[in-house]
Amino acid sequence: MTRYYGVIIFFLCAFFVLGDAQPAHAYIGPGAGFAFLTSFLMLFASFFMAFFTLLTWPARVFIRFFKRRKAFVDAKTDRVVILGLDGLEPTIAERLLQEGKLPNLQKLRQQGSYSHLQTSFPALSPVAWSVFATGVNAGGHKVFDFLSRQKQTYMPELSSSKVVAASRKLTIGKYEIPLGKPIVRFLRRSKSFWTILGEHGIFSHVLRVPITFPPEKFNGAMLSAMCAPDLWGTQGTFSFFTTDESVDPIKEGGDTAIVKRNGDRVEGFIKGPENSITREKEQMKLPFVANILNDDEVELVLGKEKILLKKNTYTEWVELKFKAGFGIKVQGIVRFYLLDTKPHFRLYMTPINIDPEAPALPISFPYFYSVYLAKLHGKYATLGLAEDTWSLNEGVLSEDAFLEQAYLIHDERETQFFHALEKTKKGLCAVVIDATDRIQHMFFRTLEDDHPANRGKETEIYKNVIEDMYIKMDGLVGKTMEKVGKDDVFIVMSDHGFKSFKRGINLNVWLKENGYLTLKEGVTKTGEFFDGVDWAKTRAYAFGLAGIYLNVKDREKSGVVEPGAEYEKLKAELIEKLSGLKDPENDEVAITEMYDGHKIYKGPYVSEGPDIISGYNAGYRISWNGATGVIDDVIFDDNTKAWSGDHCIDPKLVPGVIFANRKITGNKPGLVDMAPTVLSQFGVERPAYMLGQDIFADNTNGKKVVPETQPKPEKIVQKEVTSINE
Repeated sequence: MTRYYGVIIFFLCAFFVLGDAQPAHAYIGPGAGFAFLTSFLMLFASFFMAFFTLLTWPARVFIRFFKRRKAFVDAKTDRVVILGLDGLEPTIAERLLQEGKLPNLQKLRQQGSYSHLQTSFPALSPVAWSVFATGVNAGGHKVFDFLSRQKQTYMPELSSSKVVAASRKLTIGKYEIPLGKPIVRFLRRSKSFWTILGEHGIFSHVLRVPITFPPEKFNGAMLSAMCAPDLWGTQGTFSFFTTDESVDPIKEGGDTAIVKRNGDRVEGFIKGPENSITREKEQMKLPFVANILNDDEVELVLGKEKILLKKNTYTEWVELKFKAGFGIKVQGIVRFYLLDTKPHFRLYMTPINIDPEAPALPISFPYFYSVYLAKLHGKYATLGLAEDTWSLNEGVLSEDAFLEQAYLIHDERETQFFHALEKTKKGLCAVVIDATDRIQHMFFRTLEDDHPANRGKETEIYKNVIEDMYIKMDGLVGKTMEKVGKDDVFIVMSDHGFKSFKRGINLNVWLKENGYLTLKEGVTKTGEFFDGVDWAKTRAYAFGLAGIYLNVKDREKSGVVEPGAEYEKLKAELIEKLSGLKDPENDEVAITEMYDGHKIYKGPYVSEGPDIISGYNAGYRISWNGATGVIDDVIFDDNTKAWSGDHCIDPKLVPGVIFANRKITGNKPGLVDMAPTVLSQFGVERPAYMLGQDIFADNTNGKKVVPETQPKPEKIVQKEVTSINE
């Protein structure tokens, strides 16, 4: 039945939904996992939503006709196209421009403008792209990092979304049947500019812009990106199957499974998500058999399906169906990559992505937009952080295998982008490409012979990987320019730049050694996320990738710092002591400046953010232990992981870039200017709470703004998205 609903939805949404597009995106999951009734119920509900759309189509066309009559009256253009190249670094782009290797970006620059683009505080993708979307800083949109801390437990949770299971359940034997719908909460605050455009009758395609999970309900089509989970409910956990019982288990980002071999037959099972409709919440399993045909080929048997695996070759996307009970199944997709058949069988499997044709959680708006794209172009990666960086970090995949995976995903994004661009005759079409960010994270070490991650490794053959990637993206710009008209506004931009990550700093160890953080008696090394900290004797702690929080009385559960004078004195003291901190190994400045969060942020959520923002120097970042809340005796250490480039440093050192086919007149354009700039192009007055300006305005501050103030927190909370996107 599900298959037939999918076909029906495909044709209905192709005509009625996408027709409207032509008026004339650390491993903490989002919460409670999945309630497996959702896949069927969502699809079933979507069928009736599509049927209702068919019945009400004449009335909707009539209403929209009158609404759209005014939509573009004051517009300066009919279409804005934004191509986001996450993490494009100005110094690299400028060198390649000078060498003539980026001809399309050079042409775009000559048509209009090129500039550095000021990033966010801190320069982290979830923070930066939220600034891009809303025109306010983190004090207004409430996303200060990938993670936020729970004040009552000091434990981390995802900052942008939360899944809450149904509270009422019916118990039947070993089963617990939910009696309500799970809720997916969108935690980012303030309004996105595409929502504001939609309120003025302007349609938008928004593809893979980070921090769009769960997808917003607006006048447009959206495919979610960063923080969309895998089927385990994590931000990406790969699987490694091997017959080698002596292998060290994978430490982070992956799961090691020992399988049994008997001759040329290997038996094992694939771990699925927890079964949320059983009382024990046991992990579901899918058995498999791998028949070794020869040294380079294996026949993988999953139920009735047989898949040929070839050594060092990715499979197409493979469906995995896990049985929860009562005929309920939850479905995901993976790619397999055969590593070896001898002396040990070794098989890699990507994280289990939510299947776009049968999503267990909403990953697009409308819900059936993900189904539509899959029917049209084939299955595709849906995980927010889809490029599996941890598999390369942990040495399971080679550099070549990682690059191939990254570009397979990139090709999917490019196909979806050009389809959306074709459908957007008028309105906004925005896409963010992730490969630029992920490849630089993993290959920045190849630009430096002395990088600690290069020790004992052959990196010479990869020294051009980043340059080749920039050239490939220039080609994408060129293909886009062929489809962009002279009256369209075309912007190519990045949210931040990139620098080397050679040395890590564990600020919690520094805080411990300087008397600001105390461990429990007898503890010399904590577990992850502060397990072993004596909060009753701790005044400050570093949390996440770029912030320090004071342990404030009546704010944190075991707070000891008095608000007011004591708080301000301690904050000033830490800023003074840590700003200019030097690395004793080489006497280099490791921290350029520590920033007072209350002086950086504006908006109703300032008190939710870090009290102090860390401004690391180029070459430094929070250490791996520091990022996970492990406290030992090491303040500075070498970064030996493949993840060798980063941007969570002093934001002044990692601006992004912007190329546009219009002249930039604004002084020092920044991410905060993008929302008001796009609104201005469509003749929509920006809300006064937006902090930025129209960067294309003719030496003015843009149009007169709407006389309103930043809404109070309770008024800008997004409507919760239920399992059927009500």
